[in-house]
This record gives sequence, C-alpha cells and structure tokens, in this order.
Amino acid sequence: MLTALALGASLSACSRVPGVYTYVPAGQEKSAGAGRAAAFDATAYVDGIWAGKVLPTVTKDAVPASELLPALEADQAAASKEYGNQTGTGSPFAFLVKGTGTVTAIDKDAPTHPLTVRVDGMSGKGADVQVVTGPVIAGTALRDAVRFITFGDFTNQLNYADAATALNSKVKTEVLGKLEPASLVGKKVTFAGAFSLVAPGVVLVVPTQLQAAS
Repeated sequence: MLTALALGASLSACSRVPGVYTYVPAGQEKSAGAGRAAAFDATAYVDGIWAGKVLPTVTKDAVPASELLPALEADQAAASKEYGNQTGTGSPFAFLVKGTGTVTAIDKDAPTHPLTVRVDGMSGKGADVQVVTGPVIAGTALRDAVRFITFGDFTNQLNYADAATALNSKVKTEVLGKLEPASLVGKKVTFAGAFSLVAPGVVLVVPTQLQAAS
C-alpha cells in the first residue's frame, strides 16, 4: 500500500507540467539524483565546437570585405538579408567577413584596442574595418554570425548568452593571446571573423584569424 502511494505521488509530481521538456546540449551530462541537467559549461561547449565547426564555418562562409562593405553601403537592408544573420526580430544582423589590408592605426584608448585596417582595393570612408584585439571583447557577433548556434540549442537565455561570452574568451586566448597588436601598425594583415551591424558604417570585427600577411 505504501509503495502504491509513493508511486502515485511520484507520477503526480511528474505530470504537473505535461508536455514540458528540457533540452540539454550534446555533451552535457545529467546530474545524479533528481534527473536535473548538470550546470552548463560554456567553456567546454566552445572547446567542443571551435576547431571542428566554428573555424571551418568562418573559412567557408566569410564574405570578402571588398564585396560586403560596398554592398552594405549601397543598400544596407538588402545586403543584410543576403549576407547576414538575424537571431530575432529587432536584433542586429551579424556577418562573417574576411580580407587583407594595411593596419593604419590602433586605438589604445578604447577597451577593445581596435586596429583600423584599410582593406586592399578599396578607398574612401567605407574602406576601413576595425578589428578588436582586446582586452575587452563584448557582444554576440561570432555566436550569431556562424548561424549553427541557435537559442533552441540551450536550456535558457543565460546559457545562450554564456556561449557568446565563451566564444569571445576563446578568441582572446586562441587568436589574440600571443599577438602584439601595436607591432602590426603599418603592416599588411589577413583577417577573418564576425561583426554585428549595430550602427551603420561601423564594422568592428571579432577575429577568428588575425596575422601579418605573408
């Protein structure tokens, strides 16, 4: 009798929210005991996709800056739909971009320490991009631009945001960790990465590649 009551109580508790399930990203273990999802490890998540998915996606899908920048200047709405990715209504479009150019300056007063890069083959106001070099890297550009990372992959909004932060941290360690940005001023560089179009004409790239051109 006691066993039957216990079983009934258990079933009742499980059925309080019918049809509601929790999705756990691949590689996330279930914690022992109550069957709750283990705490999301954003660093482990990014480590698992960086080399196998993030870098190949940027290499494959990044649009040359010499093509993308003029398209955005000519018709921002049309170019955003063609080249960008929007994660939700009202969110800025995010883009993957690549190119080669000459570093003309570094802004050490800004927390992102961006390099200004004059893109090869371009001239005028729209010929420059800025490439962040840290120590601060903010925003969700890389997460949003690769397209394969979506909100539905995560249990909640906090985990989704943590994935973006972990990607930015990965850029700091893997791409920028041994770089001396000031030494690149006046030199030609190759870059690839992502940016969100927060303000028209402002291209602030979070790099997955940044190196002196050979």
